[in-house]
Amino acid sequence: MRHLLSLESLSGEDMRSILDQVARYKADRRNHPRPLTGQTWALIFSKSSTRTRVSFEVGLRELGAEVLFLNAGDIQLGRGEPIRDTARVLGRMIHGAVIRTFAQSDVEEFARFSGIPTVNALTDDEHPCQILTDIFTFEEARGERIEGKVVTFVGDGACNVPASWIWAAARLGFELRIAAPKAYQPSPELLARAGGKVSCTEDLQAAATGSDLLYTDVWISMGKEAESAQRLKELAGYRIDDALVARANPGALVMHCLPAYRGKEIDATTLETHADTIFTEAENRLHTQKAIVAWMVA
Repeated sequence: MRHLLSLESLSGEDMRSILDQVARYKADRRNHPRPLTGQTWALIFSKSSTRTRVSFEVGLRELGAEVLFLNAGDIQLGRGEPIRDTARVLGRMIHGAVIRTFAQSDVEEFARFSGIPTVNALTDDEHPCQILTDIFTFEEARGERIEGKVVTFVGDGACNVPASWIWAAARLGFELRIAAPKAYQPSPELLARAGGKVSCTEDLQAAATGSDLLYTDVWISMGKEAESAQRLKELAGYRIDDALVARANPGALVMHCLPAYRGKEIDATTLETHADTIFTEAENRLHTQKAIVAWMVA
C-alpha cells in the first residue's frame, strides 16, 4: 500500500512517476481511467482551504469516488479522540483519506493505524502535493525538466513549503536557494538530512541572480497569526517585485502557491504580470492530486 505522507519519504523515481502522469490527466479530464469507482474517500481537514479542498474533492470524484468532507468539528477528533482510534474506525468504513492538519505525526499515525491509502494535504512540516504541482507547472511552462535548474524561494524559509522544496531539490537534482532573514531559514538539521544543492542567504538580490524560478508564499502561515506584527516587520523587503525578476534569467517564471497578499510577499504589478503562470499553477493542483491518488492505488 502506498501513501504520500511527505516528499522526504518519496524517492526521486516515485516523484517522476507521479509527474509523468499529470499531463495525461490534464489532457483529457473526461476519458481517463476511474480507478476509484465504487470507493468512498474522506477529506479530513483541521485547517481551512480553498485550492486543496476543491482540487481533491473534484479530483476524487473524477476518479470515480464518493467523497466525505469532515472538519474537526464534524468528528470526535475535535473533542479529543486519539488519532489512532479515529483511524481504526474510518479504516473499516472508507477506502482512502486526505488529511490537512497541523502535526505531521497525526498524518503518519493515521496512515499506520487506518490501513488505507493516506495523503498529506498539508501539515506544519510539509506540503508535498503543492510542490509536486509546482514542479509540473514549471516543466509544463518551460517544456523541459527541472533537473539542473535554479529555484529561488523568497520569504519565510522555515515553513512547510520550502521544506518540501528542499526534499524535491535533493531528490530531483536542481539547485534551491532560500532567501530569508536568518531567523526564517530552515534548520541546519533539515538541510544536513536532506542533502542536495540547497543554500540559504539573507542576500535576496544574489539569490535571485541567474534563477529560473522565483517562488514565494505568505509570510504568516496558519497557526502563526499571533506573530503577525513581528513577521511583517522582520520579513519586510523579502518580496518578489519587477526589479527582482529582472535579476533572474530571461524567461524565468514567478510562482506563488496562494493566497497572495499583494504588497507583502509579492508586488501587485508583478503578480498580475505573472498571473497566467500563478493561476495555471492553481489549476494544476487538480490534475496533480489525481495523478497522486492514481499512483497510490495502482
